[in-house]
Amino acid sequence: MNCKTVRLPAEWEAQQAVMIAWPHALTDWNYMLSQVVECYCEMARAIARFTPLVIVTPEPDEVRRLLADVPPERITFLKADTNDTWTRDYGPISTVGSDGEVFINDFKFNAWGLKFAANLDNLVTRRMYDAGLLGGSYRNRLGFVLEGGSIESDGKGVVLTTSECLLSPNRNGDLSRDEIEQRLRSWLGTEKVLWLDHGALEGDDTDSHIDTLARLAPNDTILYVCTTPDDPQYDELEVMREQLQQFTTPDGRPFNLIGLPLPEAIYDPEDDGQRLPATYANYLVTNKAVIMPTYGQPRADFLASQILRIAYPEHEIVTVDCRALIRQHGSLHCATMQILEPALKNQQK
Repeated sequence: MNCKTVRLPAEWEAQQAVMIAWPHALTDWNYMLSQVVECYCEMARAIARFTPLVIVTPEPDEVRRLLADVPPERITFLKADTNDTWTRDYGPISTVGSDGEVFINDFKFNAWGLKFAANLDNLVTRRMYDAGLLGGSYRNRLGFVLEGGSIESDGKGVVLTTSECLLSPNRNGDLSRDEIEQRLRSWLGTEKVLWLDHGALEGDDTDSHIDTLARLAPNDTILYVCTTPDDPQYDELEVMREQLQQFTTPDGRPFNLIGLPLPEAIYDPEDDGQRLPATYANYLVTNKAVIMPTYGQPRADFLASQILRIAYPEHEIVTVDCRALIRQHGSLHCATMQILEPALKNQQK
């Protein structure tokens, strides 16, 4: 497919639904299920104010009971088993043709470079399509590993990603950087790939997903995480900032860069005190809202909300406490995947 015929929309474009997968006892959440379910309830209610939900779960009746205060027409259920809940990385990646046709790209998910099981998660996009939930044309891309959290799009042909993730030998190790870029151009309509070679958060197990580090925003803006000199992550994030300063738009202009300070370090109380990858960059943009994670740090949480308000002046900023989510090394954006305005075929109750 010619790269000029499709494009990967920006996250701030119109959405018809947001997809989440509900935690259950057979996921890694089993040891703290009640805590993370509380977080998911808060997240679901926040999103449903602005955008309908598609919830993947083996227990739809139980989830409907938990969300009894959400109007039922705002939720569509897909009954399915899952390995995990990080739909950003195994949900559909949709592109749009020049004539408005939607393409449902089903890429391979191998659990961040063969780190965990993914056999059930890898079936979800196809199951959604077969259930009649997704309109458009299905595109089987299961020969290529690509996670939604590893790419950012401005909707105009620019994709921002990290070398550590996309060039990981356990993802598409048989392909060169040029070959990977060619596939992004062909399948996503990418005109310019910005490869970020630096930046990593302690506790991250995705090999530096871009949605933990830097996010494309309207008006040629990039929000990037930063920290104080006493943080062990400071040097690496400073080199990342310096590289971002060198990036330009397709017409040669520098991006508007906005620093997004990290919260104070948070450590896992049950995992030898490992630092958790808490980041405010892991927010979701959905229709006229930005749903952002908070971490129980009022000053830092408020500062992040004000910075996001600058980057998204036409959006309402809504907060969700994600201290439970980071216990499994992800946050709010990792747990969600938007579905394009034309792509949700019908809502099955």
